Amino acid sequence: MRVAVAQIEAVKGNIEKNLETHLKWIKQAIQNKADMVVFPELSLTGYERDLAGELATNQDDERLNEMQRLSDKNGITIGVGLPTRKADDVFISMIIFQPHTERITYSKQYLYPPEEPFFTAAKNPMVLNLKTEVVSPAICYETSNDAHWEYASENNATIYIASVLSSVAGIDAELKKLSGMARNKNLVTFMANYVGSSGGYECAGRSSVWNEKGELIGQLDENSEGLLLYDTQTKETITATCAEA
Repeated sequence: MRVAVAQIEAVKGNIEKNLETHLKWIKQAIQNKADMVVFPELSLTGYERDLAGELATNQDDERLNEMQRLSDKNGITIGVGLPTRKADDVFISMIIFQPHTERITYSKQYLYPPEEPFFTAAKNPMVLNLKTEVVSPAICYETSNDAHWEYASENNATIYIASVLSSVAGIDAELKKLSGMARNKNLVTFMANYVGSSGGYECAGRSSVWNEKGELIGQLDENSEGLLLYDTQTKETITATCAEA
């Protein structure tokens, strides 16, 4: 199975503009024969806590239909970040598109403390059975919670994918933590991060993949949008830094 993470720069609060960026990189992932591609935390809005309430929507938003069409046509699973709403609760969510299947919303279960005034913690643990792999999706601060990793391990995950915003100040600690957990839990581990600025943070890029031994086997740079792919069968790592228009 060929898995990709997309490293992008978001436009603050502009779902339509960010959607254009997503579609470019999804098409690039398809061109590179990816079976799955995942974007950073809240990728369709940027990490904008104070705007999340007014931007929140749901998995059936018609603006997302083109991503479902690409999934159906090309057999690719796609994970994108979006604030979602249920009644008065707003969640940090990942909308997951699978071919010819109803969309799934996975929402962040463990909130970073500054997020608590804006969001509700979800209670929806999940792994995805995809082709040859069992994938555990994670959203940023969840990677700091041992229970999240334990759930992945107990449910036979083989891949752990973290959709994050990691800042220049925090990136070294983030990389060290993910490497250690990949080794401790024997999981191929991916991280999808932003470049540019979002939510008042200078984003650090360096989206990465580690093997089951916690060894870094692929990483993008700190400034450029790009795609990082890893083939779990051939053990090949591929980078792409030019999206199709």
